[in-house]
Amino acid sequence: MSAEKKAHAASGWAMLLVVVVLYLASVYMVVRGIMNVSLYDDLGLVAPVTAWVAIPLGFVMLAVAIILSCGFFTLQPGQARICVLFGKYVGTVRDEGLRWANPFYSRNLGSSNASPSVDIAASLTGISSASAGSPSHVHGAKISTRARTLNGDRLKVNDKMGNPIEIATVVVWRVADTAKAVFDVDDYESFVCMQTETALRHVASIYAYDHMEDEDESASSITLRSNIEEVSESLKAELERKLAVAGVAVDDARLTHLAYAPEIAQAMLRRQQADAVIAARKKIVEGAVSMVDMALAQLSDGGIVEFDDDRKAVMASNLMVVLCGESEAQPVLNTGSLYQ
Repeated sequence: MSAEKKAHAASGWAMLLVVVVLYLASVYMVVRGIMNVSLYDDLGLVAPVTAWVAIPLGFVMLAVAIILSCGFFTLQPGQARICVLFGKYVGTVRDEGLRWANPFYSRNLGSSNASPSVDIAASLTGISSASAGSPSHVHGAKISTRARTLNGDRLKVNDKMGNPIEIATVVVWRVADTAKAVFDVDDYESFVCMQTETALRHVASIYAYDHMEDEDESASSITLRSNIEEVSESLKAELERKLAVAGVAVDDARLTHLAYAPEIAQAMLRRQQADAVIAARKKIVEGAVSMVDMALAQLSDGGIVEFDDDRKAVMASNLMVVLCGESEAQPVLNTGSLYQ
């Protein structure tokens, strides 16, 4: 396992002054040497060796200036440069602005051959298959450490109860360890896409979509529909565990879509409607019973009506019909006694 090491790069402005001086000095040496040689030729004399030395010295200084110029690079906030010298990892520079480092540091870190996983990753990130199917992907020395958003496509998976559901997620991630991201995995971007799909399928399979009728005693258990925060935290923990090998940190993970698969959506909708009707009826009956009890108690306590068991039964029956009926009750006036 690789580990990020901090590397320091010198300020590019001081080295820029040195390079400019070398360029000017090299031009001066070449021009001065040519003028000296020409002067000896005009006098008909053979130029000494000291007169010729300035010309190659100027070209040497020019070559040194060109080589030193290759060491300049700039870094913006949220960027880092990985320094690799002849295949050996030296460190990571995170200093912003114009910087100068060893000009022999690699400017790219090789290429990785495309694999079938790239096509899947492209489908998750919305990249066209033409661009994703390129034969290789070149890793630059610069790498972004800014937060990125992966908006995954809808996946059809089975929940804990075996019901097919559609689920999608959005993940906010960033590169925390540049050495692991570049050296421990082949392509960390496609790795994040694949592991996100794997983690989402795993989390969806360990929770039920919703509480079923035969699980009323365990209504406190976590479900995908009722416990979004808990499921999101579980998904985030799963992603952090899987992506740690690539040096990727997960800032947030949320479900963006959750629904039953089309083949069972109608059946589950009818079940939910039935549950809602039963719950509503239960609430209405509980309220009606309490109202009937209150009415009988107040009528009896106030001495308004003397109730025997038959009168109480009739009164309770009439009140329950009025309170629980879906349509308005039509009153029937009894001009005789109760028993006629």
